[in-house]
This record gives sequence, C-alpha cells and structure tokens, in this order.
Amino acid sequence: MSRLGNLGARLYRGEVGYDFVGKRKIWYAISILITITAIAGLAVRGLNMGIEFSGGAVFNTPSSKVSVSQAQEVAEKASGGHTAVVQELGRGGLRIQISELGTKEAVPVQENLAKELGVKTDKIDTQLVGPSWGEEIAGKAWQGLAIFMVLVVIYLAIAFEWRMALAALIALVHDLTITVGVYALVGFEVTPGTVIGLLTILGYSLYDTVVVFDGLKEGSKDITKQTRFTYAEVANRSLNSTLVRSINTTVVALLPVGAMLFIGGGLLGAGMLNDISLALFVGLAAGAYSSIFIATPLVSDFKNRDPQMKALAKRVRAKRAAAAKAEAEREPKDEDHSGADGDDADLEDAAAAGVVGQRRQPASRNRGRGRPSGKRR
Repeated sequence: MSRLGNLGARLYRGEVGYDFVGKRKIWYAISILITITAIAGLAVRGLNMGIEFSGGAVFNTPSSKVSVSQAQEVAEKASGGHTAVVQELGRGGLRIQISELGTKEAVPVQENLAKELGVKTDKIDTQLVGPSWGEEIAGKAWQGLAIFMVLVVIYLAIAFEWRMALAALIALVHDLTITVGVYALVGFEVTPGTVIGLLTILGYSLYDTVVVFDGLKEGSKDITKQTRFTYAEVANRSLNSTLVRSINTTVVALLPVGAMLFIGGGLLGAGMLNDISLALFVGLAAGAYSSIFIATPLVSDFKNRDPQMKALAKRVRAKRAAAAKAEAEREPKDEDHSGADGDDADLEDAAAAGVVGQRRQPASRNRGRGRPSGKRR
C-alpha cells in the first residue's frame, strides 16, 4: 500500500488527524482576507463583460502578419475610439471584439480592418450582438444562479438539517466571490462560458461538501448518548476521514483544467478557452478549500450553540477532568511503590556485591538472633 493510501486508511480509522475544527479561526481569517481582496478588485477594476452581455461586434480575421497589439490599435482607430479586445487564434488568425458597436458602424469597421490588415473584406467573419440580447442573457444567468442556490438550500435542509444548509450556502457564496474577484483582478472576459464554469464549480463544491456532511451525519448519530467526544471532535474526525478523498478528487479535477488553462489558453493561444477554464480552475480550488476549512467548521460553530451540544461538551469535560484527577492521584502511589522497589533493589545489589571474603548467611540461621542466650537443654 502506498504512503498516501496508508495515511488515508489511518485518517479514516481515526488513528491520526489534524485539528481543522479547532483551528477554525485561522481559516476564517484567511478566507476573510481573500474575500476582501476579491471584493476590492471587483470594486476597483470591475468585470470585463463580453459582448454577449454588453453588446457589440466580433470580427474573426484569417491568418496575417499583424501582431495582436497592432491589430488592437487598428481596430480602435477603425471603430472611432471604441475599446477593442484582440485574441490570437490557433492558426494565426485574430478575434477582434469591439463592445457597444452598432450594426451601421460594423460595416465600415469591417472594411477598414480589411484594408489595414491587408486581407479581403469577405474573408473577415462578422458577428453582431445587440445590447438587449446581452441584457436578457445576463438576467437569465442571475436567475439560474438564484434558482440553483434555493434548490441547494432546500435539499440540504431536508437531507441533513438547516445548519448544514446554511454552512453550505456560505461556502458556495465564498467560492463565487473569490472566483468573480479573480476574474476582475486578472481582467479576463466574462462570457456565457464563464457562467457555465461558475455553475459547474458550484456543483463540484457542493458535492465535496455533501460527502463530508454525510460522514458527519453518520458519526454524530446518537451523539448525546455518549461522553467520549464533543460535536466539534466528531466533526473533525469526519473531516479527516474524507480528507484524502477530497484531495485526490481535487487534484484529478485540476489537472485537465490546468492543462486547458495554461497550455491551451496560454501556450497554444486558444484564448476562448480562458473563459471557462479560469472559472473552473479557481472555483475547483476554492471549492476544495471551503469544503474542508469553511463548511464543516461552520457547522460545528452552529451546533455548539445548541443547548444539547453545550450540555454534552460539559459532560465530556467533566468526565475528562475526573479521569485526569484520578490519574494524578495514582501517580504519587506509583512513584512511592517504585521508590520502595528501587530501595529493595539497591539493597539486593549491595548484598550481592557484599564485602570481599564475606559470605552471606542463610536467613534460617539468622533467625533467633537477638534472643536472650541460655543453656541448651
């Protein structure tokens, strides 16, 4: 068995573990810091909305010798100052996106681009998106996200309890905020592919959280009938038992997404892959983090406010205090007993060593010594 497999088995049996729940304040602080950074990036830089949401035109050009920076300068000049986003396609072609460009403006821009880039006009593929259609797409995206959240809360409240549903909802919002904040900081374009990626990572994060919650539900069954563990300790044991599984699932999921993001979008120049791959990569990592460091500790915090869990924790502490007191009372007796044994051992060693030339007398011959001497009859 491999070391990781052996570690996973020991974690599952509870032989080893890390106190995730006990150190939850550290994880909360890290999450708050990351969330504040994401919100600040979103407020300062904002999202780079694609034409699917803002409206505009997309021009796909054939292969040419013009660089991306030159094409961007030409596109902005041809469109009369509109901001242009240029991406290099796999075969040397260019994808030029100009937001807020109407139908009447698109034709002369296409002609100017063909002239400046040195290609025929009919070789440039033009796609127009109206602003009303973009607003409709954005509205449906928010609507789908809201419906997803509501269904998640209802399912978790029925399958588990409302505390777990609330913790899972907070973890999902945490993942969404971080992913959207990274998009704002990096400046990647937000497209329908981004929305699909967000919904995908929410489903993944929810799956990982439900796996931990299922183990917690099983481990905390009839928890008030025992006095060995508190609810926080049971939650931590459940989390450790699924830790290796969560890590393996996350790594296996991140490998192809990372290849799509860094190799496909970075090295091969498939810029359209960045729309969905960045959301998946950041969301998968944030989802794994939140299911381990946020969701379960939050459930523990919520449950610890329950009167029954408070009473259980009090009984557990009282039992452990009594056991520690009994152990402390036994230690002095053991020390005294060990000291007597040590003295006897020293005496035996000394007697065994003796003085050279002397012989030890049997105990039977020593009996009677000290009695008054008298005549033998």
